[in-house]
Amino acid sequence: MRTENEPRRNEAETGAGSEPGDEGSPVRFDTKIAVLLRDDLEPWQRLNVTAFLVSGLGTTSPEVIGEPYEDADGTLYLPMFRQPVLVFQGTKETLTAAHGRARSRSMPSSVFTSDLFGTGNDRDNRAAVRAVGRDRLDLVGMAVYGARNAVDKVLKGARMHA
Repeated sequence: MRTENEPRRNEAETGAGSEPGDEGSPVRFDTKIAVLLRDDLEPWQRLNVTAFLVSGLGTTSPEVIGEPYEDADGTLYLPMFRQPVLVFQGTKETLTAAHGRARSRSMPSSVFTSDLFGTGNDRDNRAAVRAVGRDRLDLVGMAVYGARNAVDKVLKGARMHA
């Protein structure tokens, strides 16, 4: 059963010119999944932070998860996001501003702080975030999900990851 805040599949996936079931039309999404990374991270940190940031999205916003995959031999694979994850980068100040805008709009988001590079498990990760006030978090990444235009406003000043 669909909740009031959960878009119907056709509303979220189709846009102007796309008809449900029309395999030839491009799929357009009214929502956006975006990750914003601080631009001074090492390559391994960027990958690690991105993976952690998006990991909880499907549990709180199940509409972002597609159907399971299956190859021609019938081997089943886990479902994945039904839409692209866009990765952006910006300065520490850009990240702090985006975090504030996401919070002021009550948008679903996740955070990764510099302290998490020094922990090794979920309990310590949560304790490290809990120990610091929202306005003092040393953010190195965040993920946000919502309506395209709202996510675009949150990410103002960020640029696509190169």
